[in-house]
This record gives sequence, structure tokens and C-alpha cells, in this order.
Amino acid sequence: MTDFDRPLQRLPGKHSLFWKLACLLIAFCLLMIWLSWSWGRYMEEQNAYLAEEPREILKGYAAGAELAWSTQGRAGVDAWLQVMAKRESTWIGVIGNDLQSLSSKPLAVKESQRLTFLRGLEWPVSRHVKGLPWLKIPFPVDPNAGSLVIELPQRFMPGRYQLFWRVVTNGVIPGLFTLLLCVGLYRLLIMPLNQLREQANAWRADQLNTRLSHAATSRQDELGELGRAFDQMSERLQGTVLLQQQLLRDMSHELRTPLSRLRVACDSEQDLAQLRERLGREIDAMQRLVEDSLQLAWLDTERAPLPQEDIQLQALWDMLRENACFESDWSPSRLPCLLGADCWVRGNLNTLAQALENILRNAIRHSPVDGIVSLDGQRDGEYWHLWLEDQGGGIDEQDLERIFAPFTRLDGSRPGDGGFGLGLSIARNAVQRQEGSLWAENTGSGLRVHLRLRAR
Repeated sequence: MTDFDRPLQRLPGKHSLFWKLACLLIAFCLLMIWLSWSWGRYMEEQNAYLAEEPREILKGYAAGAELAWSTQGRAGVDAWLQVMAKRESTWIGVIGNDLQSLSSKPLAVKESQRLTFLRGLEWPVSRHVKGLPWLKIPFPVDPNAGSLVIELPQRFMPGRYQLFWRVVTNGVIPGLFTLLLCVGLYRLLIMPLNQLREQANAWRADQLNTRLSHAATSRQDELGELGRAFDQMSERLQGTVLLQQQLLRDMSHELRTPLSRLRVACDSEQDLAQLRERLGREIDAMQRLVEDSLQLAWLDTERAPLPQEDIQLQALWDMLRENACFESDWSPSRLPCLLGADCWVRGNLNTLAQALENILRNAIRHSPVDGIVSLDGQRDGEYWHLWLEDQGGGIDEQDLERIFAPFTRLDGSRPGDGGFGLGLSIARNAVQRQEGSLWAENTGSGLRVHLRLRAR
């Protein structure tokens, strides 16, 4: 297959986990860029420029030199330099705008050469230059009168904790923000996966009623879809297990009666013909019970798609009516079909036929003498809404849903005499497997069973 033959990949939805991860990583990268820029500038000021306190001290030194020069001239400058020599163990000089010393002691050649590389207070101070930098601080009152020149004292040099701040900048802070990113990823990805793992472990411990939290299933991303799928699968597993357990209990209960009658028949003194007739009837009942139970279990657990075909309801009803009349001795006129020839549905013929047959048998079983069971319906968009109505008087409202549960009998008949209560349950499962629905309601004179099937 070439690249042109492959279907285009659909972009992730707006609630996709992809966008959440992308936003988180983009925010992290932008934060790190901002941190690198802003913190870098701050550290540059701390490590390359004089702090405020040293600047004020040096300005105070310049003010003292100016005061000594303005009041006492060279003698005052000499006295001031002697005082400063005791305070600072570094070279200090006072010069005029002609770069000549204002004290009585002239500048040495080496000192004069250094005057060409003087720095201001606002200039960056490099730590990579050999020796301490020389600074020029003009007199604060009359800058044209002269300036203070000083070799910067060691204690004023910026960046004394440069190694410490470099470790903090390049190691601690990025590590903390990376930790925050990991916490975000953990909350976004790992916590929901841990909940899924806990639910899977609960299944392994046969705790099928365990469900995920609302926070996990209400998410709109892929993990939320996975969580909802887990919950649905858990409900499905729990329902299947409960159904199988209920089927086993009900079958055990229902089989006791025919087995007891078989035991009584075997111990009786009936003649051979009566005994054989009795044994055959009980065996047929047990066989029907086993077949219906297995079919119900298969319909409830099997999820493979059924083959679909176009089905004309009028023709299907004619076949079912013929079989029903043969079994019940009803006349065809008591089983009318009010549907037209245009009623076509899409489904599986055998499964739908069995569902309708079970509903029809149930209606005939509960119909009065000379009662009528009719099939009618109407088109409803892409579906056909059908209803099968009898004249049996209906049932209690609270039993309208219960009649579709397995082994439900409302007429008080003995087990096997008119069914085991599996017909309507099988019918509902069969209709649901064809993307349809089945429900019942009272009409006042009987029971109406509704079917909703996809139209052709």
C-alpha cells in the first residue's frame, strides 16, 4: 500500500490527552526560558555589578576626598590618604581632570598607566581580569574638580557566592521545576492508570462490583474513555456472572419437579403405554428447559455481529401464524397482520423469527377463548415501530419490566405447563442483538408488546 492509499490520520479531539500533554510541556519550556532569562539577568547583576552598599561607601570616600581638597588643598588630601591607608589595605589616589595627583606625592609610572583602564561605579566588574579592578569616582559636588581613584577592595568584589548561585541556578531550580513537571505528569497519567490497575486487581479477587471514581470516569480524554470502558466491562462481567449464577439456580429449581415426577412414574404400577407417554412428556419438558436456558445464556454473552438481511414482516408473520395455528388450533383470522407489504426491516431472519414466535406464543397462552392477537406498526424515521397486542387483560404495572427477566411466570402455572418464563427474555436479547428494543405496556384490555427494529 502506498502513502496515497493510506487513510488520513484524524487529528486528536479537543479533549484529547495529546493536547493536555502538549500544553503542559509547552508551559514547562516557556517557564524554563523565562526563568533562564530573568534569573540570568538577576544573577548577572549580582555577580557582575557592585552592590548598593559598596557603591554608597565608595561615594562616601569620594565625598571625603573632595572635602579634604576643597578645604585644605594638597595637605588635606595627604592627611585624608593617611587616614584611608589605615582603613583600606588597597591603593587609593586623588586625581584631577588632567590625570595628575592632587596630593603632594606624584603618581608612579605604573600608576599612571593604570589610569587609562579605570572603571565607573555602574560598570560591570569582570572576575576574569588579573588583579583587582581600579575604579574612578568623581567628586559628588564638583565632578570637574577631581576624582577618587581606588583599587577595589577585595571585600567589595561582587560574586563572592558565585559557585553557590551557579549550583542553585543550574541544578536546584531546574530540578525543582522538573519535579513539578513530573508531579503534573503523574497526576495526569499515572494516577488514572493506578486506579485501572486497582480495578483489574479487584476483578482478579472476584470483586466485580468495584467501580472507578467519578473523577476518573468524568474525564473527556482517552484515559476517561478507557475508564468508562473499564466500568462498562466490569458491569458486563458482573451481569454475566450473576446471570449464569441465576440460571444455574433457576435450572436446578426447575429440574427438580420433572425429575421428581420421573422418579414417581418409575416407581408407579402404570401400564407400559402410560408410563412411556409420561416419561416422554417429562423428558421433552426438561429438554426444552435446557435448550432455552442455553440459548438465553448464548444470546446474553455472545457479541459477534449477526449476518444481516432484508426481512418482510408480512411474509414472516404468515409463516409464524401457520405454525401457531397448527400448535394451538387457532384459526388464522384470530391472528391478523395489519402491516402493509412495504414493511421491511434489516436484521437476522432466524433470530427475529424466534423472538416474534416467543412473543406470539406468550400472547396466545394468555389470551381468552376467542381472543385475537394482532400485529401492527408504523414507520418511524430509520426504524419500524411494531406492536403485538393481545386481549388477555394485561398485567400489573410493576411487572411490565419483570416479565422480561428469566424464569418469570405471573400466571402461577406449574413449571413446564405453558413455559418456563424464558420466552420473553430470549426475545428481548434477540431484538437487542439486532440494534432494536423491546418493551411492554397495558392497553386496558390486554398487553401490548412493542418492537423497534431498524428499517431497510
